[in-house]
Order: sequence, then C-alpha cells, then structure tokens
Amino acid sequence: MESSQSKYYLTAKKFWKTVVDIEKTADSYQLQQQIEFHKRLLNIFQAGSFYYIVFNMYTGDLEIVSEGSENLLGYKPEELSLPLFMERIHPDDKPYFLNFEYKVVEFFKSLPYEKVKNYKVQYDIRIKRKDGQYIRILHQAIQIDYDERNFYRTLSLHTDISHIKQEGKPCFSLIGLDDEPSFFNIQLDQAFTKSYDIFTRREREILKCIVEGKMSKSIADELCISLHTVNSHRKNILAKAGVKTPVDLITKAIKEGWV
Repeated sequence: MESSQSKYYLTAKKFWKTVVDIEKTADSYQLQQQIEFHKRLLNIFQAGSFYYIVFNMYTGDLEIVSEGSENLLGYKPEELSLPLFMERIHPDDKPYFLNFEYKVVEFFKSLPYEKVKNYKVQYDIRIKRKDGQYIRILHQAIQIDYDERNFYRTLSLHTDISHIKQEGKPCFSLIGLDDEPSFFNIQLDQAFTKSYDIFTRREREILKCIVEGKMSKSIADELCISLHTVNSHRKNILAKAGVKTPVDLITKAIKEGWV
C-alpha cells in the first residue's frame, strides 16, 4: 500500500479512536446473537446483492465478513480488510468517505446512550471490484457493541445499487428509527438539521415493507390492518413521492434515504 493510502486509512482511524479508548474482546456467542437480532436490516436489501461486516472501532479492521463479499466485490471474506476496502474506493469519493465517517463519529458522540440504538448510518460510495470494475454500494451501519463510554463494534451492510444510481455525488443520511428524527442528505459544511418527513408513521412502515419486496396482503397481515387500508396508503405514498410505480418508489426511497 502506498504511503498516501496509508495516511488516508490512518486519518480515518483517528476519527474512530475518539469513540473508543480500550479494546474489548468479543463474546462470539453474543456477537452472533446481535447479528441475528439485527437481520431485520438485511431484509431491506432485496434491491441488490449485499454482504455484511462487523467492524472493530478500536483496531480499525473487520472481524467478520459474510460470504456475499466475493459475489459483490470479488474478494473472499478472508481477503477483505478495511485498508484494502478503503484503497479500492474511487479517488473522487475518498474525501466524501472521510467526511462522512467524521460526521458519523461527531453525531454518535453527541447522542444520549439510550438513543444510540435508534439510529442507522447511510451513505453511498463507488468502489473498485477485484476485476477493476467500479460499482456503487450503499453503506448502512448500526451500533451493536457499545456502552456509556465506548463504541466497540458496528454492523455494516453493503449493497450494490449501481443499477439504481449510476451517477451523482455520494449522499449521506442518518436515519432515525422508532420515531427519532432523521437527517437526510446531510451537507458536509452544515450542522445537523432535522429533515422534513413527508410520510406519516404508518406510511413509513408500509414503505419499508414495499422496499423489502412484500405484497399488500403480506403487509396487511404483518401490520394487522385491512388490505384496503394498505392499498390506500400505497396510493398516498406514491403520490407523496411523486412516482407512478413501485419500482420507481423503491429507487427513489433508496436514493433519498427514506428507509
């Protein structure tokens, strides 16, 4: 790895080390239980191929890489490391990556302990596969191992959205879960500003189900509401999003960070 690339990686590590000052040995069983618990997030990735990783904030490297990495990036799980991943980021997107990670650290350090579990990080970047082809991935992350003072590990999901977003600048959002406010398309030179949510709580629940690929009957059963109510909400969601088809809705939802 070239010197400039090493400095790039070390700069990111400096950000991460500000949220953890001790190394914590992982309990393999508890870590796997956390991954299983958070697999609800994996369900939203039917929009493209994906893999997941567990990132150690203290060491600045990957502890777990799922099998999907080879299909998506061409690298087997044992081949993929964080320095390698960062080395493969498109040169134009590297400054975005550093700025996004700085913003993530800044945001989570400011959160009360009890609210950490209610936020998901989301941004997109281009990365070069092993075969030299660039793809655009959607990076989403949640905290799975932390206490009142330290953030030890995050669970991150990388999805190929090249077919959804072919061009444009990387976008960064912080998605609030369980009624917490969201911050969509955060500008790097601005403070965090709550984004206006065009959807009601029920509409957001249904939108998430649509992105997961669920049919109206399945959504009605899951949310314990009538099929007529689901279809009415679907029409309202399409109208508010300014699109005509579910495919267009899914595309826009991912681009805008609505899920």
